Amino acid sequence: MTYTSSLLRLLDERGYIHQLTDAEGLDALAAKQVVPGYIGFDPTAPSLHVGHLVSIMMLRQLQRAGHKPIVVMGGGTGKIGDPSFKDEARKLLTEDTIAENVASIRRVFERFLTFGDGPSDAIMVDNAEWLDTLEYIPFLRDIGQHFSINRMLSFDSVKLRLDREQSLSFLEFNYMILQAYDFLELSRRAGCRLQMGGSDQWGNIVNGVELSRRVDGTQVFGLTTPLLTNADGTKMGKTVGGAVWLNEDQLPHFDYWQFWRNTDDRDVGKRLRLFTDLPLEEIEKLEALQGSEINAAKIVLANEATRLCRGDDASKAAEATAQATFAAGGLGDDLPVLEVGAEGIRLGAACTALGFVGSNGEAKRKIAEGAVRLDDTPMDDPALLVTVASGESRKLSVGKKKHGVLKGI
Repeated sequence: MTYTSSLLRLLDERGYIHQLTDAEGLDALAAKQVVPGYIGFDPTAPSLHVGHLVSIMMLRQLQRAGHKPIVVMGGGTGKIGDPSFKDEARKLLTEDTIAENVASIRRVFERFLTFGDGPSDAIMVDNAEWLDTLEYIPFLRDIGQHFSINRMLSFDSVKLRLDREQSLSFLEFNYMILQAYDFLELSRRAGCRLQMGGSDQWGNIVNGVELSRRVDGTQVFGLTTPLLTNADGTKMGKTVGGAVWLNEDQLPHFDYWQFWRNTDDRDVGKRLRLFTDLPLEEIEKLEALQGSEINAAKIVLANEATRLCRGDDASKAAEATAQATFAAGGLGDDLPVLEVGAEGIRLGAACTALGFVGSNGEAKRKIAEGAVRLDDTPMDDPALLVTVASGESRKLSVGKKKHGVLKGI
């Protein structure tokens, strides 16, 4: 359909929309008033990762269109863990760990959103505020009566788990009820009218929409994004080296920049639309580049995505490091550094210590394959003792994309 509101036009043009509970209703509402909209993030780790980034960017686009983002930290739901499309239950976290993760994650949102007291300023809340104080019997009586077990069992997020005969605990089964209740509480507390999320959240979001209608008679809306996959069909953000973390504590600036620089040619346009603020006209020109020229578009993507998440200085430093490392064959300032004492370090151990491989066994395999280079020279002995004079540096590479510095102390 053709949207009249700037919000849905923006989300549609940039590829964020997969499903809407009531497209016409939300479009009409967004055209006449500020719409508070939320996305929830469970603090299961000290950092969110690239898989969460489309949700963060959607909140950013909501604010760019003049509406109000609500970031919900799952201090309450994080004690259970979302079972959606998971093969097994999440490890239960302690309250102290959840609190530490929430504090660590908060920093990322301050780079993407403007927080404050204005009509379209973002706010951040923790669902532990209301979930931790619920009384079981009143909750069952007032909220539980609105949920059909038959219907809950039909949702793909649950059905797939049961079809594979994998255990789904009663604790996890309650997650979708609590998420629906979040929407009801946010509607009451903050006038929230929209919940957004990934396509795997559709069932949970629909539950929240229906609960608000049944309990309060309030019309609220749901919107999901498409499942993000790479051109080769793999899930975006899943790499051989592990998660692509948003916090610099978990992933160096250069590695974050390099993730975007290594984008498949076929994914450049999609990622520019979803993960940058560049005008669509500029994106169309960049994605039209052919052959080796597409690398210029990838550098723009890496710079813009890194600038949003890590800041302008980080983006510039990472690009300079890439230029020094790849184009000039030198050592960039932003590469990961491993300090080496006078006793030296075995080659395989150095690869593992820099995080380029997951184990000494993997290091041996990489070295046997000829993928490990010291000062750009291929190495073939994992037991090689690498020494570095005090104050000097040597370059260690694994494959074409992982580079680090061995620094003598």
